[in-house]
Amino acid sequence: MALAITQSAWSQSDPMFTQYMFNELYINPAYAGSREYLSATALVRQQWVGIDGAPSTQTLSAHKPILNNKIGAGLTFLNESIGVSKRTQLNANAAYRLPMGRNHLSFGLQLGMASISENLSSLGLVNDNQFATNTGRKLAPNVGFGTYYLTPKWYAGFSIPRMLQNRLDGTAGELDNRFNLSAWHYFMTAGSIHSINAEIKIKPSIMLKAVQGSPMELDLNALGIFRDRLWAGLGYRTGDAVNLLVGAQINQQLRAGYSYDYTTSDLGNFNSGSHELMIGYDFNYEKDKVVSPRYF
Repeated sequence: MALAITQSAWSQSDPMFTQYMFNELYINPAYAGSREYLSATALVRQQWVGIDGAPSTQTLSAHKPILNNKIGAGLTFLNESIGVSKRTQLNANAAYRLPMGRNHLSFGLQLGMASISENLSSLGLVNDNQFATNTGRKLAPNVGFGTYYLTPKWYAGFSIPRMLQNRLDGTAGELDNRFNLSAWHYFMTAGSIHSINAEIKIKPSIMLKAVQGSPMELDLNALGIFRDRLWAGLGYRTGDAVNLLVGAQINQQLRAGYSYDYTTSDLGNFNSGSHELMIGYDFNYEKDKVVSPRYF
């Protein structure tokens, strides 16, 4: 089975991540600076293995607090291909952080630029002028907004990470950028940490995604954490998949995780699932300082 384009257009889209709880900056610019030091995360996702042209996504994010922890600054990079469509995107993120005792309330802004293209000639539809030529690379701007509230035990966030709709007309080879409220994707996330005993903790998390004209998408996950070193858990994405997540905090700075999605929709008849690899590193240079585990 191959993914085919029914119309020559690149519209606003948002990649899905099963390990979204480790990739919050891509979802919400207000997350920038929340880990107290320079933190970087790389994530690679291969979706719907076995389907030609299925989404393949790679992301890299880095952020840190600056100006006495009052401002968070970060960058996110994304490279994605879906069928004949390709997108490379770089976002700059800034967050203003309001301390509230041990808690923080942040307001974030994202500014970005994407390079998008469609290799329509690879479809081999030479008799259809709409698909006969490639679009070439076009630059598409973006702006996003978010809020994030963080405590030692729980967090909650709300964001609209892409407020500009970028629509590529393959026939004319032109890009249309516009504010289209009906195309905005709204993200709501929350998570918490609960101690069962001295060695085991439970970390539930939730992400709700809503866009006009489509059913709401809900991600539910729960991780069991052993000795703040190993984790394993299960998740469910409505109408799409059940997920298995495993990972390890290798040392104070390095962590790695893997997730597998078993497709529950009709697409499950044509693919063997989705795979996702996450690697994170915290550049904490105070080697002699005892660092408390970070769960968010």
